[in-house]
Amino acid sequence: MPNDATPARIRDLPIIQPRVDQIDDHAFLAAQWARGPLARDSIGMVYSFPYGHWAVLFDDRYTRQIETEGIRLRGITEGPIFDFFANSLLTSNAERHRARRTPLARTFAFPMMKALRPAVAATAQALIEPRAASTHVDLLEEIAGPMPALIIARVLGVPETDVPRFTRLVYSAIRALAVRSDDVIREAEADMGMLTEYVSELLATRRANPLGDFLSEFLASVEEGALSENEIRITIVTLILGGSDTTRASMAMTLARLLQHPRQWALLKSDPDRWKGPAVQEGLRFDPVVGSLGRIAVTEFELAGTRIVPGTIFSPVVLTALRDPAVYADPERFDITREDHPRYSPGFGSGAHRCLGEALARIELEEALAAFARYWPDAQLSGPEPRMRGVSGTRGISGMSVSPAG
Repeated sequence: MPNDATPARIRDLPIIQPRVDQIDDHAFLAAQWARGPLARDSIGMVYSFPYGHWAVLFDDRYTRQIETEGIRLRGITEGPIFDFFANSLLTSNAERHRARRTPLARTFAFPMMKALRPAVAATAQALIEPRAASTHVDLLEEIAGPMPALIIARVLGVPETDVPRFTRLVYSAIRALAVRSDDVIREAEADMGMLTEYVSELLATRRANPLGDFLSEFLASVEEGALSENEIRITIVTLILGGSDTTRASMAMTLARLLQHPRQWALLKSDPDRWKGPAVQEGLRFDPVVGSLGRIAVTEFELAGTRIVPGTIFSPVVLTALRDPAVYADPERFDITREDHPRYSPGFGSGAHRCLGEALARIELEEALAAFARYWPDAQLSGPEPRMRGVSGTRGISGMSVSPAG
């Protein structure tokens, strides 16, 4: 088939419909999917809804990771945000991706993450137990936000006195990874610059005084010069951002779902060590923190009866993949006893770009849920129900208040 026929076929896909503000993400996307497995937006980006498409869309023979194309479309071609996208392993492919990922994978390995579990459990207890008698806790500000920032600060050897500033920079800078207003992007860019500078200082300190910790081992692994100094800095910034806001939102939303489902909350309380893993798995499925991912076609291929040309930008939708009825029985039901999860959750990506921090994220979430069950057995939601919002990049979460004492 000649290539000049292909764009017409892409243009013939259903167009993403305007969104009514009150509709939630899942309902909005379900309505789009009802019109077909693929849709496009006004600039030609193709949205893919079924989980079954992922085998093709994350196969490097057919597509590659978006690099700086997306950020350039937003008019950002220089500065701290652009530097992040230009030098991060999240937005690179082939040889550069392997060079950036390999030293981190060697030091950020599963055995090291497993060894952190007692420290993670102790951090969760220290944050959660003292608030057990409270009638009001701002969960995001007091528990879900500080905990992952404290853990990654511990991994990196951030001085305790720097943790508040470090945490603020992290949660501001990460906003650059999703579509935001111009004002928010300007704030995120300033804080991305300050976070990158802070990491530079941290690396210089560790080079001058190696401690045999994660950061020392990471620096030793990049001594051969495979990475530029900018790539080294951005690799650590990537690690920080990837392990903070996603865990924060997942922790809050999973606890919210459990409190909204008393029988499942009771199940977790009956044996926290038995049910913390399944509860995390279902929480990650039901309320994924990443709305969709980005890929670019590198060759011509056919998907769902549509001919795709090289250069087509894809947005495989995580929210719909995780509620695909071809994979999950009764996918709209929150159920921690569910046994039909795929071996690898789509929530952590796929292929060569699967999240390196998955093991740590799961440990943090599991130990937090176990601590909630043990120390806040009578907890109830107070105030408005928390909601997540966004269908691309990292999703935002509204406030969440909990009454630990019931």
